[in-house]
Amino acid sequence: MKTVLTNKPGWLKASLVCAFFISCGIIQSFQGKNTEPYVLQYPANFGSRFVIPANNPTTKEGVYLGRLLFYDKALSAGNNISCESCHQQRQAFTDGKAFSTGTDGSLTTRSSMSLTNLLWVRNFFWDGRSPGLEEQVKFPLTNEHEMGQPLSESAKKLSQTTLYPPLFAKAFGSSLITEDKILKALSQFERTLISASSNYDHYLAGTFKPTTQQLRGLQLFENGPDPKRGIRGANCGHCHGGVKTFKELFHNNGLDSIAADIGREQFTGQAADRARFRIPTLRNIMLTAPYMHDGRFTTIEQVLDHYSEHIVQSPTLSTFLQDISNEAGGKNLALTKNEKADLAAFLGMLTDSSFISNPAFSNPHLVLNP
Repeated sequence: MKTVLTNKPGWLKASLVCAFFISCGIIQSFQGKNTEPYVLQYPANFGSRFVIPANNPTTKEGVYLGRLLFYDKALSAGNNISCESCHQQRQAFTDGKAFSTGTDGSLTTRSSMSLTNLLWVRNFFWDGRSPGLEEQVKFPLTNEHEMGQPLSESAKKLSQTTLYPPLFAKAFGSSLITEDKILKALSQFERTLISASSNYDHYLAGTFKPTTQQLRGLQLFENGPDPKRGIRGANCGHCHGGVKTFKELFHNNGLDSIAADIGREQFTGQAADRARFRIPTLRNIMLTAPYMHDGRFTTIEQVLDHYSEHIVQSPTLSTFLQDISNEAGGKNLALTKNEKADLAAFLGMLTDSSFISNPAFSNPHLVLNP
């Protein structure tokens, strides 16, 4: 086996080599004998702080199979929805709804999160209750108000097709379709959904020149306000991070004084986790409205207004949001209209048009059955 690194940007090469040799070292033991490693491509500045289970290395055959399954409505009880129904590529793998519609016509209790850059996520769902992608995938497939079908029934349905048994054989060394293999294949595909080619990435690489407004927005994003020193800021970086604009954190961001949804507390049982939710990635944020776990904000302007003027005090409010202000002695962030516009301009730099149009992520059934 060999991988070709020619004509790849310099920042990719180290990551490609690392991913290739990691995959080669474990692939033969757990997958089909003739599988080929899928080389994950990402900028070196994203880092390699992720875990791919040793019993589910990422292979080209597994990724292709997972991609087919992602778009297949046979995995739902009514044969009427697929994973893609709630995670559409053109919307950075969200669905544009506050709550998604399940196979039985009922609504989910929380908004569908973007599947962008899941490779670096360690705790999944808004409340972080799932510590691995293979475990996370199982919930929407089997929940009665989402896809609503036992995995045993999914395996049976796929086994009765002419398409899938040979593909499972290629990916896993046996045409026997099992619940575990379905979860593994879907996880492999979702790990490949990497967004790393926005204007922000090109700016970091020195190949894109932002506008003056975008640079002002970036500065506001990164700065914490300090009125005494005359520094204005939006304090975004504390929660959303830097290069990947994502941190593995859970915060109460001041939406309600009394939470209708108790968030992470439902999983941990700890009162300190009341109304705390996972901080979502800001990658492609302009494509993933509505915002928040309940989709209450339909525009990015409403989100910025919330953080600027409408933070609600509560016992578990994030310390990063308490008494943070651009005004001396102020209780609100107090951004100006122009500063909000600057922030929105910067957030627009995070849109990755190649990600939402990448044919490697699109529905292969449209090719198989034109």
